[in-house]
Amino acid sequence: MVLIDGGTFRMGSDEFYPDERPVHERSVEPFWIDRCEVTNELFAGFVDDTGYVTVAERELDAAAFDGADPADLVPGSMVFVPTDGPVDLRDWRAWWRWQPGAFWRRPFGPESSIDDRMQHPVVHVCFEDAVAYADWAGLRLPTEAEHEFAARGGVDGARFAWGSEPYPGGKARANSWLGRFPYDNRGVGGTAEVGSYPANGYGLFDMIGNVWEWTSDYYTPRHVRLSDRPVDPQKRQNLLARASADHAFPTTGRRVLKGGSFLCSPEYCLRFRPAARSAQSEDTGMSHIGFRCARDA
Repeated sequence: MVLIDGGTFRMGSDEFYPDERPVHERSVEPFWIDRCEVTNELFAGFVDDTGYVTVAERELDAAAFDGADPADLVPGSMVFVPTDGPVDLRDWRAWWRWQPGAFWRRPFGPESSIDDRMQHPVVHVCFEDAVAYADWAGLRLPTEAEHEFAARGGVDGARFAWGSEPYPGGKARANSWLGRFPYDNRGVGGTAEVGSYPANGYGLFDMIGNVWEWTSDYYTPRHVRLSDRPVDPQKRQNLLARASADHAFPTTGRRVLKGGSFLCSPEYCLRFRPAARSAQSEDTGMSHIGFRCARDA
């Protein structure tokens, strides 16, 4: 882990997506954060030690899916599949599919394996899975503010973690989509081994790109200031519920993802930036979502 001294920074962005607004001054206390995303190897150690079964592996409750064909209610997860050519970028269903049998150990379905991907970030983990790992390790998930502060690497207010340009000198500084999305990828096209791209100013790898990362914060479609310090989850939920009532923001059931992923493309999803954020249902893992852990200093 790396010790981040904390400090005050400009959080958010007024240039890109509405939920990144407003830019505001935010402070974080010193904290430790994982140098890299949690890998398949590390997650396997957790599972071997505890016998933990991820959400993607569990049988589905038919009562929760009224009207669904029972034959369709099988364990699985959402997997990215490149298209054969240009598609309507407003319809994400063109490149995502529900894959029965996909989970962290079988990332592309029953016939796949992580045997040659042990140093890749673990994926197909939902919020509950990430919290279970963090609890086992004696850690926690970072808050959104901590993640953004760490991702900036000391470069305060810049569009990207490394400056103002997405590809300085024509080179990718993070694992993102290179080429026409979602069919022509001239980069990795999937997850990469952690640490494959340059570290940021704090010595942290893949805070931008590779996989989206879970944070402990509930999502609201604009920044709502709560606390700069981690608080009890129930207390934080109560605070966000109050903010929701004041601002008509739905909050429950969705958490903030940070950092972008290998699918971020300037023509579709310009979210491989520290200020970028995404809402994700707590119970849904995907092939481009992972996590890293933090702890108080």
